[in-house]
Formats: sequence, structure tokens, C-alpha cells
Amino acid sequence: MLRWPLAAALVCGAATAHAQVVFHSGVDLVHFGVTVTTRGGELVRGLTPDDFEVREDGVEQRLDYFAGAGEPAAPLPLHLGILLDGSGSMAEDAKFVHTAAIRFLKVMDRAVEYTVVDFDTEIRVARFPPADFPRLVERVRSRSLDGWTAFYDALGVYLDGAASDMGRKILVVYTDGADTRSALGFGELLELVRASDVTIYAIGRLARAGSAAMTLQMRLTQIATASGGLAFFPTSVRELDAIYEKISDEITAQYTLGYASTNASEDGTWRKVEIRLRRPDARDYRLRTRQGYYAPFRQAAQQP
Repeated sequence: MLRWPLAAALVCGAATAHAQVVFHSGVDLVHFGVTVTTRGGELVRGLTPDDFEVREDGVEQRLDYFAGAGEPAAPLPLHLGILLDGSGSMAEDAKFVHTAAIRFLKVMDRAVEYTVVDFDTEIRVARFPPADFPRLVERVRSRSLDGWTAFYDALGVYLDGAASDMGRKILVVYTDGADTRSALGFGELLELVRASDVTIYAIGRLARAGSAAMTLQMRLTQIATASGGLAFFPTSVRELDAIYEKISDEITAQYTLGYASTNASEDGTWRKVEIRLRRPDARDYRLRTRQGYYAPFRQAAQQP
């Protein structure tokens, strides 16, 4: 288990070096997870590579990798993370929250690795292979809830650790959205999310009413949307099982598109990516994905 007593230097360092956070693993293809739904929100499966058009900064890209929803010919390994708010504000519903999370993890048996992050004043990270699932369950169940809330730092630490993982990366976050302890600011966190290829599903436990709760809800929605994921706001913890089932369906239905960019510059700049359907009925569908990525960065050699 890895443990950070608010590792501010690590997280803030990641925030100021966003390009390296994503691309220090040397991957040649840029990968995007894409969820397609009808206007009514039903998941769409069965599309082919010819149904998609990908443009980077306006320039069309050729797909070099495609994994269809539910029937991938060469699936990327799935890395599944779950981030649990362990602060005192979550203590009332701890047992139900942990049980629902464990049920979700059991359903997602295709993952090659599970990462559990729980946080309060401190941040604790543990990774488990599928064979160690019983230890994972015990890890989730054994946590007591207390202390302040270092939500932004915890998410930043997870994203930094996931940067070197090869394959699809899904993170489910359960929190009330408050942050009382982080070194990272919200703007810095959003930059980390934009720089990452992790799809985030946020579940907000917002028991409070008023403008403060609306602000927290908006921030969780921004985090999830920037990653191509979704945010959920149950009115009761008893809605969690249904939400986790929807997230599981989303993961199963997600398409993975990969391409080698025609722009070979290693300048660390933001590349805007637009993914569309090239079908006559394209207006009847909605696509959800991240909006771009930061190019790899290589510092020019200094002249002697």
C-alpha cells in the first residue's frame, strides 16, 4: 500500500507538468474512449470504424486502432480505480457505500488491476491484481471514516499514478465533493483531468442544500465531463446499486479509438480533438468523450 500524508510537492508538480503526466510512457497512439447514446440516453453498440470521423485541430486522422462496444477484436487491458471519500462528513452512510462499491467491483471482473484510493486528511493508495480480490474487499470494508477532506489531492495522485498504465482507465469517485485540505486548487485539478486519459464517473453525495451544494455539484460535473464520463447525484445511498449498474453498462458499451497523430511536433501544446459519426442519422446520436489531449513534450537541445 502506498501512503501520502498530503504529498503536496508530488501533486503540485504534476499540475505544472501536464504533458509529461500523460505521455511519459512512450505510447505512440492517442487513445480516446467514446460513449455513444441515443437522444433518449440509451447506449448504442454495434458501430464500426467507418462510422467514426476523428479530427485533430481540424485535420482528419486515420484510425489505427478500434475496439467496438462489447466485441473488441483486440481489447486494451482495463485498469479500474475507485476513489472513496473517507472523511468524517461521509461517516453516516459508510457501510452501505462500501457494500455497493464492492458489489460493483465484483461485476467488473474483466479488469487486469484494481486501484483503491481512500482519503481524508491523508491519501492512501492500494493496487490489487484480480487474484487478490479478497484483500481488496477487506481493504474497502476496513476503512473507518474521520478527518478532513483532501479530495483534489487524492484525485491528482491517482491520475499521476495511472499515467504509466497501458490500456483503458476508468475511475469511479464517490464523495460529497467538498475539499478542505488539498494543496491543489480546482483549476489545477481540471488541467490534470484534461491532460489525463482516465474516464471519470463521479457520484456526489450531496446531503446539503443551498448554493454551496450547487457549487459542489457543478464542480463534480465539470470533472466528469472533462474526462468524457458522467456525474450522478443520488438523493439516497440506496440508489447506488442502480448507479453502479449504469456505470458498468457504460464501461461495457464504450468504444476505444486510437490513432497516430499527423502532427509529430513534441511541443506539449493542447490538441483539440473532435470525434463525430459520419452516418446519415448522426443527429439522432450523442457522443461523449474527452475534448483533446496535450502533445508529448521534448525540450529542444541547447546550442553549445
